Amino acid sequence: MVQNILFDLDETLLDFKRSESRALSNMLRHIGVEPTEKVISRYSEINKSRWKLLEQGLLTRQQVKESRYEILFAELGVEYSAAEATAYYEDQLSQKGFVFPDTIKLLETLHGRYRMYIVSNGGSNVQSGRLADSGIGKYFEDIFISEDAGAEKPSREFFDYCFGRRPEIKADETVIIGDSLTSDIQGGINAGIRTIWFNPDGQQAADIHPDYEVKTLMDIPALLEEL
Repeated sequence: MVQNILFDLDETLLDFKRSESRALSNMLRHIGVEPTEKVISRYSEINKSRWKLLEQGLLTRQQVKESRYEILFAELGVEYSAAEATAYYEDQLSQKGFVFPDTIKLLETLHGRYRMYIVSNGGSNVQSGRLADSGIGKYFEDIFISEDAGAEKPSREFFDYCFGRRPEIKADETVIIGDSLTSDIQGGINAGIRTIWFNPDGQQAADIHPDYEVKTLMDIPALLEEL
């Protein structure tokens, strides 16, 4: 029987793309660059590739943060400090946490029936700020952020940190729910817990296979009752 739910945060409960677009647009305007759709799209491609390298242990968090701007600025012909751009962007990002339409309804439905936790790759100040703005922190027993853990999902070390801090989280009583196959689902596999892939876009799983899959957040309560 499921007692514990580990929830990914971004693109599962919070609309990170919306927060990212707002913060990035504000940062680009701050340095004199018009945030066109083309520029934002290119940034997203670069950013995604950098985070994949982090998950593989090939870049550090700080290298991810700065190298994405170094690459983008080089392509745009912009001379601006990647470190200063990172600081401004993160300040903007920390200010807004947009929930998906069904997020509050889901958490209200599950609250009191399960122990719920956040497991998020991200910076502590940024994620804490977005959680505070969103108002959903009250639903969770604890919040595990990779910067605090000193390890990233999907590493076993990240989950060892979570389990070590909260010994009531037993593997056979726990599921992880998230949108990322490489981070959340592979992380759950590495940790030996059951996995639920939140897949609203109907993507096809290739090499990483979740135990279960849901298309909408409100598919989750019924599935959990079956486990």
